[in-house]
Amino acid sequence: METITLLGFEISGGFQLATLFIGLIAIVANAKLFVKAGLPWWAVLIPVYNIMTAMKLIGRPTWHAFLFFTPALVYLLPRTILEVAQSFGKHKTIDFILVLFFNIFYILNLGLSYDEEYVGPVYGNSMVKSSDKIKSSGGMNIAL
Repeated sequence: METITLLGFEISGGFQLATLFIGLIAIVANAKLFVKAGLPWWAVLIPVYNIMTAMKLIGRPTWHAFLFFTPALVYLLPRTILEVAQSFGKHKTIDFILVLFFNIFYILNLGLSYDEEYVGPVYGNSMVKSSDKIKSSGGMNIAL
């Protein structure tokens, strides 16, 4: 590939290929993430619709996708990434730390890992953890 100039910066062919490769991995991982949640994989390819589909994955109303185009993004992006992890059963403190520091790679891992399963949407009840269970007299766990 030839070197191109974009906004006064020269971008080498190797950097272009690396960016293309990482972009393809991200598209495949997000498509697998959507498929695990029972959502259409092709939604990853449509620019605003993919955010709306991600809102369905975590149980938020689809209009929350438009908040990503406002300054609310500063609060909403980390919150949404945490809720995606919680939708896959990640409720431990170490998971929250990993999501916040390695967010994109953690989400890619959720999509590409065969061991991860979609638990369900968490919006509205995200503070309920698996440890918040009441044991009945019969020994069965009943979630609140």
